[in-house]
Amino acid sequence: MSWILSAIAALISWSLFFTVKFKENANPLIRPLSLLIGLLSSAVFLFQIIGRFAVVIPAGEVGVMETLGQVGQKTLSPGIYFVNPFADIITYSTRLRDIKETVDTTSKEGLGFKVDVSLQYRLDPTKAAEVFQKIGSPEQQKEIITSRFRSLIRQITANYPLTDIYGEKRAIIAQNLRQSMVTQLQPLGFIVEEALLRNIILPDNIQASIQAKVATEQESQKIDLEIQKAKKEAELKLIEARGTANAQKILSEGLTDKIIQLKTIEATEKLGQSPNSKIIILGGGQKTVPLMLTDDK
Repeated sequence: MSWILSAIAALISWSLFFTVKFKENANPLIRPLSLLIGLLSSAVFLFQIIGRFAVVIPAGEVGVMETLGQVGQKTLSPGIYFVNPFADIITYSTRLRDIKETVDTTSKEGLGFKVDVSLQYRLDPTKAAEVFQKIGSPEQQKEIITSRFRSLIRQITANYPLTDIYGEKRAIIAQNLRQSMVTQLQPLGFIVEEALLRNIILPDNIQASIQAKVATEQESQKIDLEIQKAKKEAELKLIEARGTANAQKILSEGLTDKIIQLKTIEATEKLGQSPNSKIIILGGGQKTVPLMLTDDK
């Protein structure tokens, strides 16, 4: 407590000043010097004591009050407070923090690789006093959170094959990591916003093997699509052929000899109305067809 030291310095300076003042054979330089020291130390003391009474908590932070070893359970939100001068105010940031780590881990098959991860979290303002009592300074908080973060990454990746971690289940793994960190940090007084798998760093031989496997799977999917397309086209052609055959069958069944003969007679009658027409008989028997020739001028 520096204000106590300032008070002691002021008392000593003023005591020296008054002692010299009433002493007749005192050195004349000591009196003004002790007066100057007394005034300066008194001014510092006043500024410090005022600062001890009035405390400002800036925006984006909260305060915790500790008085002679006793921690107050009330969190001080941003603003101005008049407090006990014997109390210490410890401030904590409530802004979003970001921990970036590169972790050596393994997959379900036991294959080793590295992963770049990021954890975004912040202090729960309502639990600042609890964090101060259980953990301590921001540096100690980061150390504990980082340790748990790294441990959880290794536990989670060990449950997945490397192809899933590197491929389509990457987002699911990140979500599981976030949920696990929420379970770990919420009781400690922290709010987890996001956990990110920023990059997967594989050994060269493993990366080449995975890329070859992915290429093979893509080629297989392409072939499957082409087969399905060919099957659809064959089915369409078969349907068209059946439709044409059915239409021809219906037409052939509908055109009987009697209908053909009737249509022929109707056409002949129309031609017979011409004054310059001639009739030629084709065929014989029942299938005789008259052919009318006109000589119109």
